[in-house]
Amino acid sequence: MDLSNLKPASGSVRSNGKRLGRGQGSGKGGTAARGHKGAKSRSGYSKKIGFEGGQMPLQRRVPKFGFKNINRKEYQGINLDTLQALVDAGKITDTVDLDVILNTRLAGKNDLVKILGRGELKAKLKVSAHKFTATAKAAIEAAGGEAVTL
Repeated sequence: MDLSNLKPASGSVRSNGKRLGRGQGSGKGGTAARGHKGAKSRSGYSKKIGFEGGQMPLQRRVPKFGFKNINRKEYQGINLDTLQALVDAGKITDTVDLDVILNTRLAGKNDLVKILGRGELKAKLKVSAHKFTATAKAAIEAAGGEAVTL
């Protein structure tokens, strides 16, 4: 390859060879392939998202129901059996706080954490989280640990 035979990569250049709106002699003058009249022929036209040509859009046809609470708090649930598995694997020793939860990737840095009661906990742990279910709190304290609400 040298300067005499350079060409762009295949598929990178798309041109039909006809410039639009450059006079009648070009074959694409006059309406410049936009047809006659109507919104689409005008400059500045942009179709609204979801517009279906005047037909009732899907977003408005589908029935709405229920209630979305804008103040809802989403919690990332972590079960006791997950904590016990981490103890067995040696990743947790005695305390479980947000740093440990982040490092073990059980929750993200902006997540609120709730400890759930599935499974059983044999290890004595001091667990810090935003919320606990009643069964989880009871199981942690039964194992000799401590449940600290943040």
